[in-house]
Amino acid sequence: MNVGIVGIGFMGMIHYLAYKKVRGAKVTAIATRDAKKLAGDWRGIKGNFGPPGEQMDLGTIGRYADWREMLKDPKVDLVDICLPPSLHEEVAVAALKAGKHVLVEKPIALETAEGVRMVKAAEKAGKLLMIGQVLPFFPEYAFALDAIRGGKFGKLLGGHFKRVIADPKWIKDFYDPRGAGGPVVDLHIHDAHFIRLACGMPKAVFSSGRMKDGGVRFVNTQFLFDDPTIAVTASGGVIDQQGRSFTHGFEIYLEKATLVFDFAVIDGKPTPSTPLTVLTHDGKVKQPKLGEVDGFAAELTEAAKAVKTGKPSSLLAGDLALDALKLCHAEIKSTESGRMITLGTGR
Repeated sequence: MNVGIVGIGFMGMIHYLAYKKVRGAKVTAIATRDAKKLAGDWRGIKGNFGPPGEQMDLGTIGRYADWREMLKDPKVDLVDICLPPSLHEEVAVAALKAGKHVLVEKPIALETAEGVRMVKAAEKAGKLLMIGQVLPFFPEYAFALDAIRGGKFGKLLGGHFKRVIADPKWIKDFYDPRGAGGPVVDLHIHDAHFIRLACGMPKAVFSSGRMKDGGVRFVNTQFLFDDPTIAVTASGGVIDQQGRSFTHGFEIYLEKATLVFDFAVIDGKPTPSTPLTVLTHDGKVKQPKLGEVDGFAAELTEAAKAVKTGKPSSLLAGDLALDALKLCHAEIKSTESGRMITLGTGR
């Protein structure tokens, strides 16, 4: 599978590096308006986890200042879109019309109507539209998903998820609803997606949080399901704590076990304060051996498999990503209004 990446920012770089670990896939083209990045100078790229940008040897990789020209490249099978979400619909629809499969970095779009049009464009073109919601591919979350779905530890009772970052000062439009989308749509959507995947679609949400400059900076949400015995909550957003640039984790409560995980980047260093731990109902404590798994490489391997087989991936599905976006918008509305927001019948 030959891949063309559109957008070389932090996530574009993360995807570029991850493809090096994916068998059967390689990056054969990139598109960016930045002349320095086209020349391989990625040293200015910065993120709140992962490696810093560096000078890249792009070798024979095709380089395009205009993504439209890249779509004409007959060697490109999959277009990997790592642009600001406000541009996702335009580029994805054009790529699908050009006969390419498409992978879009989360969120699917900023507005649900945009995402719906993307899904319909993929159906019309007969091509795959996949959304890079990477969380289910991280080994801790993959283990949790298997435990919930497989019933090894009994019925799901509930859980709490968290995702907090320091103020990403290097992203100029992070808080812009028409730019990166803000902390809920750009960051918390990972947990909204996982909750939708693991627990089903909530029928309502009730959120409270911290507002700043007209937007939601931090949110606490209770997710309400058709089954009133399932109690799921999540918190996420931005805290001004530059010494801890990133943290995420969960406590998941099952009938016969509790799953605990907590990870942070503190002072620039990965710090797993609580590796994935299983606390069983009979008093045992286990820490499963997960091995060294690159979640992004696993995600892209899944995408490559889908292209090769022609069979859509349930984990990368556009409809699932749309539900996660709907949840985020409902949470924002609930925070702003102070009211519970109904989403319809859970499923």
